[in-house]
Amino acid sequence: MTFRSGFCCFVGRPNAGKSTLTNALVGAKIVITSDKPQTTRHAVRGILTREDAQLVLVDTPGLHRPRTLLGERLNDVVRATLAEVDVVGFCLPADQRIGPGDRFIAQELADLRAPVVAIVTKTDTVGRQRVAEQLLAVSQLGSFAEVVPVSAVRGDQVGLLADLLVAQLPEGPMLYPDDVTTDNDVETRIAELIREAALDGVRDELPHSIAVTVDELTRRESGLRDVFATIHLERDSQKGIVIGPQGSRLKRIGTTARPGIEELLGERVHLALHVAVERDWQRDPKKLDRLGF
Repeated sequence: MTFRSGFCCFVGRPNAGKSTLTNALVGAKIVITSDKPQTTRHAVRGILTREDAQLVLVDTPGLHRPRTLLGERLNDVVRATLAEVDVVGFCLPADQRIGPGDRFIAQELADLRAPVVAIVTKTDTVGRQRVAEQLLAVSQLGSFAEVVPVSAVRGDQVGLLADLLVAQLPEGPMLYPDDVTTDNDVETRIAELIREAALDGVRDELPHSIAVTVDELTRRESGLRDVFATIHLERDSQKGIVIGPQGSRLKRIGTTARPGIEELLGERVHLALHVAVERDWQRDPKKLDRLGF
């Protein structure tokens, strides 16, 4: 049997369903999800291994017209990834009309050497007629190897999408051990789980202003793991929102994030969160470097 292996990059404007689709294909929570734009800030690799193939999925930040230095760097991450993959999945949500952002991305993809599979996501949120209209609109947006509708939430046609992506891969050996689902390091995954919890319920500019770093991982004699992490914000006024009255919101962030961290580490965890202000970090090159961007 021929074995295929290679890399697939999911692109699309912010909140197009890329992260949810990555998790559905891998069959595990690799990427955090949120309805806030620009939730994904790194190129996250999820690994799908089958008898006939190994598909390495790279979930990228949403490609957009940047307003900050962080935005420019996120776009650089996307473009660098696009230049190296074997196939591209262009995600367009079924519940939103084709807009300038989609056309902007379609133009960026037109010059790629890699084949592009157009994916109409979130089909569970609309009726069949709307899905059909979106498929037609997407097919007119560019020259694609395939156009396929999927619902990552319901699992509709996720297997078919995997088959279509694998078909575009070159023949090659297994790139990762067959029991590995991501190559992201543990501290990055912990920080992302905390940021996912922190994003819940905040609005306006605050989601963009939140960054998380893991400062220390230690183990007590009892075996309990201590995780010390910092939530970074851009302004003093944001601190009270994240901490909440008598620390109630910060406590809720910890309570929400802890189960996912315990599942990731496979042991009981004490999570200690600290909130700090890094003024205008999205626009400061040194602060961006320090925060890992």
